[in-house]
Amino acid sequence: MSRRVDRINGLLREEISSLLIREIKDPRLNALLTITHVRTSSDLRNAKVYLSVLGNHEDNINALQGIRSAATFLRKQLRDRLRLKYIPFLTFEIDDSIENSGHIFRLMDQAREESRSVSLSEEDVTGGASTTSTKIES
Repeated sequence: MSRRVDRINGLLREEISSLLIREIKDPRLNALLTITHVRTSSDLRNAKVYLSVLGNHEDNINALQGIRSAATFLRKQLRDRLRLKYIPFLTFEIDDSIENSGHIFRLMDQAREESRSVSLSEEDVTGGASTTSTKIES
């Protein structure tokens, strides 16, 4: 990805976040909503905006419906705020990478606990004694 596209991604992320805070009054967007990242196509005509919503699955769906209904308004506002030849068409998706990473961490913790319980049970079997050989003199 080029530096220009990276800069535009960051700019879109900041401006959309600002618009959501100041301009959008949809009650479906009252949950804690974060724009995690934006991916703009190389021709700058389309942008995919990834959201993270704190809450359950229903909160995710409501927030996604709310922001999708405001997409044309957001694009018009971006046209007034940004000096770009083309303002990309916005599509919105839920970013579940935070939930996925939480699941991975839980699996790692579970594996660590199982490893500890296995090592403790091995010590119980051996009696916890170290195996040293003693020399018997005759």
